[in-house]
Amino acid sequence: MKDRIAGIYADGWSRIVATMIRFTGGDWDLAEECTQEAFAQALQKWPESGVPDQPLAWLTTTARNRAIDRIRRASTEAAKLRKVAAMDLEPPPYPNDSEIPDERLELMFTCCHPSLNLDAQVALTLRSLAGMSTAEIARAFLVPERTMAQRVFRAKQKVAHAGIPFRVPPAHLLPDRLPAVLHVLYLLFNEGYGDPRKARLCREAIRLARVVTALMPDEPEAQGMLALMLLHDARRPARTDAAGDVVTLAEQDRSLWDQAQITEGAAICERALRRRRAGPFQLQAAIAACHATAPVAARTDWPQIVGLYTQLARIAPSPIVDLNRAVAIGMASGPEAALPLVDAIAETGQLNGYYLLHATRADLLRRTGRAQEAADSYRAALDLAPTDAERRFLRDRLRLT
Repeated sequence: MKDRIAGIYADGWSRIVATMIRFTGGDWDLAEECTQEAFAQALQKWPESGVPDQPLAWLTTTARNRAIDRIRRASTEAAKLRKVAAMDLEPPPYPNDSEIPDERLELMFTCCHPSLNLDAQVALTLRSLAGMSTAEIARAFLVPERTMAQRVFRAKQKVAHAGIPFRVPPAHLLPDRLPAVLHVLYLLFNEGYGDPRKARLCREAIRLARVVTALMPDEPEAQGMLALMLLHDARRPARTDAAGDVVTLAEQDRSLWDQAQITEGAAICERALRRRRAGPFQLQAAIAACHATAPVAARTDWPQIVGLYTQLARIAPSPIVDLNRAVAIGMASGPEAALPLVDAIAETGQLNGYYLLHATRADLLRRTGRAQEAADSYRAALDLAPTDAERRFLRDRLRLT
């Protein structure tokens, strides 16, 4: 029963929250809390009564009733009572005149309002519509959970105080919201890519990316993001072994890679780049294509990857890009060339909580024969690694150092 409800949660959370946001007049917190309470009530009742014929309708009605009760209990002020009285007896129907052909994607474009900064749009959408926890979103943004909670809170406050409408944007406004929607989809993909138990998130992100590229065929960044997802996802069968342990890219059995998906992803990437409006997703897809199309690890074109990362650092600078570029330099020119770059990134403190910084430094130190320093960095990475598989991998590396 719990698995059945989990499936309904995955399919219905965003729709119910969106309905409740409109129903409560834009009260995001109340909408989320009442939706959570509705699912909690389902967990209590459905094991005995069975799943209703229309579970989303049951959950929406329950959430709506919770909202009405909570507003009534919150205050006896006339304004509060008028708010309850003014609510529709039924949840308002979702607009059906939108040019966006997928309801979930429609909700994302609705939530990504350009009056908020990009990070706020993405975080609010992931929290409210994707159902990701604040901790998961904070990990994706490489910030403390408390910092992310404050960002989400401020974004909700701005929406409420500025009277920003929760309304589907017309077609001519979609390009303004596209960057945030692409980031939402890619972070969803990454959440599923990093945890095999969440593989459905990868499948859903790829499905929605295909819808975006069909809806906006002249947007090369949308094509670049789809290509990037396909190229990464093609390697999924080889990323872990039968025991669930991590297999590094160089050690993966490439016969397990999905060659049809690699061919599709590489072709989409090439078409996007021919438009000569290279953006971050297109460049990342080009890097992924270099890896995916190499017949063996030893024939990977590392100098080209260094060049692509250099270009990416110019148009979308970030410490993560700098770290990845350093890794590529280490493969192209040796660990001695990369280690000072990684040390410089570490000195900034921006990635101190990112386990891959310490794991990368450990690998470079190991390759230069500095075993004790490498072991210390492996231990630092081990303390920060987010999954059991990654922790097992790091323990194995530490034992071999």
